[in-house]
Amino acid sequence: MMYIIRHGQTEMNQLRRLQGRSDHPLNEAGIAQAGQAARGLQTVTFDHVFTSPLKRAVRTAEIIAPGISPVTDERLIEMDYGMYEGADLNHLPPEILTFFSDFVHNPAPGDMEQLSSVVSRAGAFLEDIKSLKGNILISTHAIAMKGILEYLTPGSNGAYWSKYIGNCAVYVAENADGKIGIPKEIPFAE
Repeated sequence: MMYIIRHGQTEMNQLRRLQGRSDHPLNEAGIAQAGQAARGLQTVTFDHVFTSPLKRAVRTAEIIAPGISPVTDERLIEMDYGMYEGADLNHLPPEILTFFSDFVHNPAPGDMEQLSSVVSRAGAFLEDIKSLKGNILISTHAIAMKGILEYLTPGSNGAYWSKYIGNCAVYVAENADGKIGIPKEIPFAE
């Protein structure tokens, strides 16, 4: 099985700031969220752990799969927000509001990474690991995770781009014989 998780909360998440490639650690709430996810996945023994190289994703993976050294992969890094990195989500520039209002039909503005690039790199990563045996944990970020979900869900037509994916949300997909199934969200009880 393949388990895909978004990292726990950081100070930037709490402040409602765009957080792409900036490297912020988990805050106390994020550590607690990762602990809750670990408890929800305690019956799973992970054979492989992959993570974005950013601290928040690495630490989330370490909490969920202690004792396994995670392998970092640049293709799991968050979307590059370019000059919009750190923007206040409560007061976004008009061009970002336009992009966020319809991800499918509006290209990313300015020097932001395009969503097609996110899907392409996520897909290349998945193609490289799909033949691995055993349980796989992938610790990543909201937009990168949406790219993975888009790649794995033929016919989604961009449905994941507008879906809210909270901190430490987990999706699981069958992974057997070099084929990855359609991911499903795993709800964790509080």
